[in-house]
Amino acid sequence: MYGCEVDGDGTKRGHLQFGYDGNDFISFDQNTRTFTASNPQAMTTKVKWDSTGAEANVYKAYLDNTCIEWLQKYVGYARTLWREKVFLQQKSSSSPVTCLATGFYPKAVTISWQKNGQDHDEDVDLGELLPNEDGTFQRTSTLRVSPDERKNNEYSCVVEHQGKTFREILKDSLPIGIIVGAVVGALVLLAVIAVVVFKLKQKKKETDFKPVNASDDGSNNS
Repeated sequence: MYGCEVDGDGTKRGHLQFGYDGNDFISFDQNTRTFTASNPQAMTTKVKWDSTGAEANVYKAYLDNTCIEWLQKYVGYARTLWREKVFLQQKSSSSPVTCLATGFYPKAVTISWQKNGQDHDEDVDLGELLPNEDGTFQRTSTLRVSPDERKNNEYSCVVEHQGKTFREILKDSLPIGIIVGAVVGALVLLAVIAVVVFKLKQKKKETDFKPVNASDDGSNNS
């Protein structure tokens, strides 16, 4: 089993481990170029590989170069599918505002807030960095702001990643409860209008209906 990764600052790391018969056998330390035996049976292999240094050079070169090259190539392919996104979420006008940055890779992403174009770090909570299922990362930052402060100032969430900047401005919007109430009210109003129209039509039919006289039914009583 082997793998490698690159941090946002360019730091490279790799790991390589061998197993035998379902158990760990021997592992390679990339920094010291040495092997660690996981059980007594692996000691012979460890001594042999450490003594020559040939295997250590091969594995280190692979983790430092080949593995990183393939990783960057696949990341490049994946980036054509990934879409970095920034959302502002708020349950109501009095609840905290959450800035969600998702779909980012590598994981080094910076989230900050601005108030009227100036950096703002009061009443701000930075969330934990979390992985997504597709290998990208997400992070949140929550801002606590009163409705009056929000009304009289412009707040924006600024996300920086790999030289790109994403900015979302907090805009006035109706709380979810008001929106739902308005929709329900509109539906009730439509239902009432439909009932009224139906009753008016029924009444008109009753007004237009004229009973047929017995003398007009075409029968002859003589």
